[in-house]
Amino acid sequence: MTKANKQAQEIADLKREVAELKAKVSPPESKFKPMSDAEWIDRMHRMREGRMALATPPSVARYFADGVTAADCADLRQQAHRPTGRPGMIPEQPSNVPRGGNVPGGGTGWSEPIPLSNPPGIGMVDAIVEADTVRQHAELIEREAKFKMMEEMAQQTEVMKKQTEALAKLAEGKK
Repeated sequence: MTKANKQAQEIADLKREVAELKAKVSPPESKFKPMSDAEWIDRMHRMREGRMALATPPSVARYFADGVTAADCADLRQQAHRPTGRPGMIPEQPSNVPRGGNVPGGGTGWSEPIPLSNPPGIGMVDAIVEADTVRQHAELIEREAKFKMMEEMAQQTEVMKKQTEALAKLAEGKK
């Protein structure tokens, strides 16, 4: 067999093998089935009911299913008429006890006003800020000085280039 025939035979064998494999393999079947809106709503309702069945014990569900009873209403009425303040038998404060003592404001509940001032440690913060300002100012002056020096060097370099070119022309003219 010639080389072309061998290649044609090989291609035919490969095509036959691919066809056999495609016949064996079927695409996966989808389990999706469309449902109507009513079916979906029913499914979600059943899901919520199942979740609530796990969250609420049956005894509590039965208790709340009965609603408010007459006994509950009577208990609420009784609670509304119960006293809420202090009993009248306990006096407010004994009148013969002297007020004051070592309490600021003489025991009246008032105290001496505290004068306004800077918080403690603000002097140190001010010193740090001042030192940083001085440092930044010195850096700025140094940076400007370097920039001016670089400008002067650039100008001198230009002057030197021109002088070098002029000297080169003079040297050529003397030759």
